[in-house]
Amino acid sequence: MRICVLRETAEHERRVALLPDSVKRLVGKKLEVVVQSGAGVGACVSDADYQAAGATIAADAKAALEGAQVALKVQPVSAAELAVLPRGITLVSLMYPLSRRKEVEAVAQAGLSLISLDAVPRTTLAQMMDVLSSQASLAGYRAVLLAAEALPKLFPMMMTAAGTLAAARVLVLGAGVAGLQAIATARRLGATVEAYDVRKVVKEQVESLGARFVDVPTAEDAQTAGGYAKEVSEETRQKQAQVLREHIAKADAVITTALVPGKKAPVLVTEEMVKAMRAGSVIVDLAAEQGGNCAVTRPGERVVVNGVTVIGEVNVPSHVAVHASLSWSRNVEKLLVHLMGKEATALKLEASDEITQAMVTVRDGVVVDPRLKQGAS
Repeated sequence: MRICVLRETAEHERRVALLPDSVKRLVGKKLEVVVQSGAGVGACVSDADYQAAGATIAADAKAALEGAQVALKVQPVSAAELAVLPRGITLVSLMYPLSRRKEVEAVAQAGLSLISLDAVPRTTLAQMMDVLSSQASLAGYRAVLLAAEALPKLFPMMMTAAGTLAAARVLVLGAGVAGLQAIATARRLGATVEAYDVRKVVKEQVESLGARFVDVPTAEDAQTAGGYAKEVSEETRQKQAQVLREHIAKADAVITTALVPGKKAPVLVTEEMVKAMRAGSVIVDLAAEQGGNCAVTRPGERVVVNGVTVIGEVNVPSHVAVHASLSWSRNVEKLLVHLMGKEATALKLEASDEITQAMVTVRDGVVVDPRLKQGAS
């Protein structure tokens, strides 16, 4: 089986879908790996590194795709990239099918198969293939560094010749993978940390990291059977806003990470809440690409509102492209091995296991994701 690794074309994307270590292991399983020239540059990997691992270097995407059965990418395929993909090939990349239905249909019409990496189920076996979690952890870490750099205060309490400097107060909204990593990182830097999540089950995790859990008095527990957050009722949103308003006003830095799969990010920080914060405070909105958890967030920009800096960086894992690519590569390698089985001659896209059924969005030009077929939103 021939696998090709394509160079990313999305703006500011520095990651690569497969690194030489994974290439070497896949070549050891008798697979052929072709890498588009320059694919690894953003992650500090040269064509020579890939060649040393056993890969072949192709001058462009068309040459890399020739004779390939599988194409690996990070970002969802663009219209220009889709036009180059040969009919019958299996594309493995992010896609977010619930919010990109037209793009999924375009992939199907092109006669391709599609494995959506963002559709990985939250199970023990699938954990090693979960690019969302591995990348979210890096984003949570990076978000704290962005906040610390922008905040005109130090994070830790310090004893100085001029007396004691109080620790910064950090509030993390959303305690999923990114949020928990943000909590841990802020604590390591010496900040006093609070956190909130609509899923009550995460309270123990938050407290185990040394943070205080902000409790909103409601009987609603907004967690899906798969472990993700879901939208809450209007009553819960109102109670949430009442409680969070006070905590946001006292925070030096607010890091927001709340996402609902297939939905626009919920707005947790209103413009009025931003204006109530002290001048010099910082908000880092990790949900910027999905609309933002903060009402004044502008994706890809930094804005200042009443002295409060709101950071809407997009594609935050790409800021640390070396480790982000390393994590991604290991996840994808495990997925490929799982989908190939022992024979390692083709991807078994019709297998009945829960990982395959969850992640195969299009098979041989037919949309098979049941969420799309049923019109789920």
